[in-house]
Amino acid sequence: MLANYLIGLREGLEAALIVTILIAYVVKINRRDVLPRIWLGVGLAVLLALSIGALLTYGTYGLSFTARETIGGVLSIAATGLVTWMVFWMLRTARDLKGHLQGNIDKHLVGAGLGLVLVAFLAVGREGIETALFLWAAVQATGATTMPLLGAFLGIVTAIGLGALIYAGMLKINLSKFFTYTGAILIVVAAGVLSYGVHDLQEAGILPGLNALAFNVSAAVPPDSWYGTLLKGTLNFSPATTWLEMFAWLAYAVPTLTLFITTSRRGRTSGRPAPAASYAPAPTPVAVR
Repeated sequence: MLANYLIGLREGLEAALIVTILIAYVVKINRRDVLPRIWLGVGLAVLLALSIGALLTYGTYGLSFTARETIGGVLSIAATGLVTWMVFWMLRTARDLKGHLQGNIDKHLVGAGLGLVLVAFLAVGREGIETALFLWAAVQATGATTMPLLGAFLGIVTAIGLGALIYAGMLKINLSKFFTYTGAILIVVAAGVLSYGVHDLQEAGILPGLNALAFNVSAAVPPDSWYGTLLKGTLNFSPATTWLEMFAWLAYAVPTLTLFITTSRRGRTSGRPAPAASYAPAPTPVAVR
């Protein structure tokens, strides 16, 4: 549940910040007439994410065991790739997220501002698709449904609340630090999802070594114990891990986390101050010519 709460919080806060910036900027330049276009794009993005989640959940019913395991393994690996791209993209973009989005607004702010539907849809939709895919992979890995979804829901609700406070100017968040810390944790979580994806492909017979265990600590960490469930739910830890699963975990986690930390430190020493998120609209609007 904790890992899924973090996923919901991080992805939800990214989406909330994007919506906050879009709304604050068009209010600032006195173009409230395009606000419905932004909300339309946001609504379509949420609908897309929910549709993908439903398709992933119910689309595999009736398939053979091998087909389900194959799809689960492939999508788990894809989810790992998406999360990896996301954490590095946000690590680079967090310092100038506001300028990046405002530049897109200026390009599409013509006439009725219909281009803003696309801006909001793409910006929020990316977060929604990543959330749906990664949550589905996490649910498949843990074998539970209620707790992961509850954790993600609570994370998204928290993110919406934080976004509202940021827009009202009541809260400031150091985006660089927030996305650095959560990014490092998500890399570890993604390593577990990747490892489980390898296990699925082993069960499907696509990858070998299903019975070649690197370790089996089921006696010390029973899968149905509270701490076994906690480790499974947060880190996708499996008490019985094959050599290929362990190799995949190490081959991903060690270099990716090292590169992430190195890139983060390089950004902190670049001389640019880390921004705090606060996007309340300016009191005096600027007219658009």
